[in-house]
Amino acid sequence: MFDLAIIGGGPAGYTAAERAAQSGLTVVLFEKKQLGGVCLNEGCIPTKTMLYSAKLYHNAQNSSKYGITLDNLAFDYEKIVARKNKIVRKLNAGIRTKMAEHAITVVNGEASIQSATNHIEIACNNELFEAKNVILCTGSSTVIPPIKGLESTSFWTSTEALDTKSVPESLVIVGGGVIGLEFAGLFNTFGTAVTVIEMASEILPGIDSEIAALLRADYTKKGITFHLNAQVKEVSNEHVLFATSEGIQSIDTTQILLCVGRQPNLENLGLEPFQLEHFRKGLAVNSHMQTSHPHIYAIGDITGFSMLAHTASREAEVAVNHLVGIEDGMNYNVVPAVVYTNPEVAGVGATEDALQAKGINYQVAKLPMTFSGRFVAENEGGNGLCKLIFNQEQQLLGAHIIGNPASELIATATLSMERGLTVSEFKKLIFPHPSIGEIFKETLFTL
Repeated sequence: MFDLAIIGGGPAGYTAAERAAQSGLTVVLFEKKQLGGVCLNEGCIPTKTMLYSAKLYHNAQNSSKYGITLDNLAFDYEKIVARKNKIVRKLNAGIRTKMAEHAITVVNGEASIQSATNHIEIACNNELFEAKNVILCTGSSTVIPPIKGLESTSFWTSTEALDTKSVPESLVIVGGGVIGLEFAGLFNTFGTAVTVIEMASEILPGIDSEIAALLRADYTKKGITFHLNAQVKEVSNEHVLFATSEGIQSIDTTQILLCVGRQPNLENLGLEPFQLEHFRKGLAVNSHMQTSHPHIYAIGDITGFSMLAHTASREAEVAVNHLVGIEDGMNYNVVPAVVYTNPEVAGVGATEDALQAKGINYQVAKLPMTFSGRFVAENEGGNGLCKLIFNQEQQLLGAHIIGNPASELIATATLSMERGLTVSEFKKLIFPHPSIGEIFKETLFTL
């Protein structure tokens, strides 16, 4: 009898396993593929590894702006992919080591719940395992939309796009969200003619629309073509047909990449007898990550709420804390999000669009990133924006940034929001000089 069974070994699962074991619980972890889940093996880490290679190549192409001349500049895409695979293997081994260090039983196979009365029975590899509680964290899968001709077309999802050994001559990306824009930047840097087709009126739905528009303008200058308010109607291996207000249009392409979202993995878990409540397309949970069954928890993408690895890790901590009697609860109001484009985009909290839709009064302070001397020194000709949104009590409601390194800067805004700092309190923080983080202080003093 285990104290806790965890189904799924991604960021949610392995974090929950480690925290539970550290708290003295006996843990069994089931994973049907590779530890690390999609994030480590097919998502977050592989894409960021390759995007870093793209950023280096882009910087090398523009090195003359910094007084550096490079001759015979070239890239080896096979080596870029090989390095990505090496890093994935290294990090995967690190997770396995952590599990072993904490005496966590790891079972490789597809698990399903058989019963949940006095205890949970889980079947895997023709064996039965018993546990007092179970955490479900089986992640999500790429949505394949019902597009005419797709069944006979050799399209990519993010998995195939990461494994290709060469860059396509041309690429149509269906979906202008985070995943689509990251791949757009990657392949554009290496010479692919990229077209992005997005159904919404702006790329990066959910991201502050002003920031999204700035990224789109930057990427347009780099040669990426965007079609907004557009719906793909039919595809083949040679072309994509899509509809806009101007009628049906056609694009010739050598490759199609689908990036239209992800859906929770709920199949084959044996959940039907328990009639668990659902939210959107995932499982509904309370602030402790419990489902409608008190001994079944759900964390990560399977909830269908915030499909981010760092959200999943925090949900894991909340669930385990509840199991061991530590007061805790999940707060989704202060979860940062990053788009690892070049330039990077990052945000936390409310956007202007959301506040306007709710009729909430707010105040905005914003400043070009060029007001940071360090940013100017390291981003020759680069643009950017720091945008801070405050409530009537002058507490931070949201922060939105475009410009490198937004992924690192956003943590400062996240901490300020979490602690409820007012403008006057935020102003008292001392930033090192020169640092790009000083842009926060410069922006605050525009109020």
